[in-house]
Amino acid sequence: MIICSKLMPQGRGLARVLIQRASTITLDWDTRQKSRFDATDSAGRQLGVFLPRGTVVRGGDVLVAEDGSLVRVQAAPQAVLRITACTEHGSPFDLTRAAYHLGNRHVPIELQPDHLKIEPDHVLADMLRAMHMTVVAVSEAFEPESGAYGDHGASSHGHEHSHEHGPAGHAHAAQAEPHVHGPECQHGHAAPAAKPPAGKRIAIPVRAAPAAPHVHGPDCNHGH
Repeated sequence: MIICSKLMPQGRGLARVLIQRASTITLDWDTRQKSRFDATDSAGRQLGVFLPRGTVVRGGDVLVAEDGSLVRVQAAPQAVLRITACTEHGSPFDLTRAAYHLGNRHVPIELQPDHLKIEPDHVLADMLRAMHMTVVAVSEAFEPESGAYGDHGASSHGHEHSHEHGPAGHAHAAQAEPHVHGPECQHGHAAPAAKPPAGKRIAIPVRAAPAAPHVHGPDCNHGH
């Protein structure tokens, strides 16, 4: 048995020709949501997959075997319910409502712009039809949405968030170190105002209060 303990989401970093030449394994969702399982690849080799707990394997991912060989994962078609909005009696918004009610029941859901997919469940199928949704049983690959903090996800496909979206891609801008003003900062700061020498007393003149105005009268003794 050959051990595979490394996963490269969607084969990022690998040349396309290497991915095309890799052997393949075709797995349904029940197996791909496990972090440890056995499988047989297209070359007939027995593989033992041992990934970190909580890892989910998606169609298009590439496993790296202990001998350095690559194994491309394919999502196997399986029985699912395909849910679409009724074109005669509903609107595209009905699909949002359906996703909301299914999410409240904590069932795995594959989200697509024009349809949803869930695993077969006749109770949920009846609920959806009562909401005027069209529900059809099909055999297709199933890639349900992962949690917001879960695996790399069916829809994200390895999209790494390092927020600062722009034409050059995603990158965190480095924070500049705070400027420290000093004698060598070359910012042309004005010289600080000179301070009076320590201990020197400064005389402050004090004006005498003006005398009250004289009022002439019989008692002023001015000899009027």
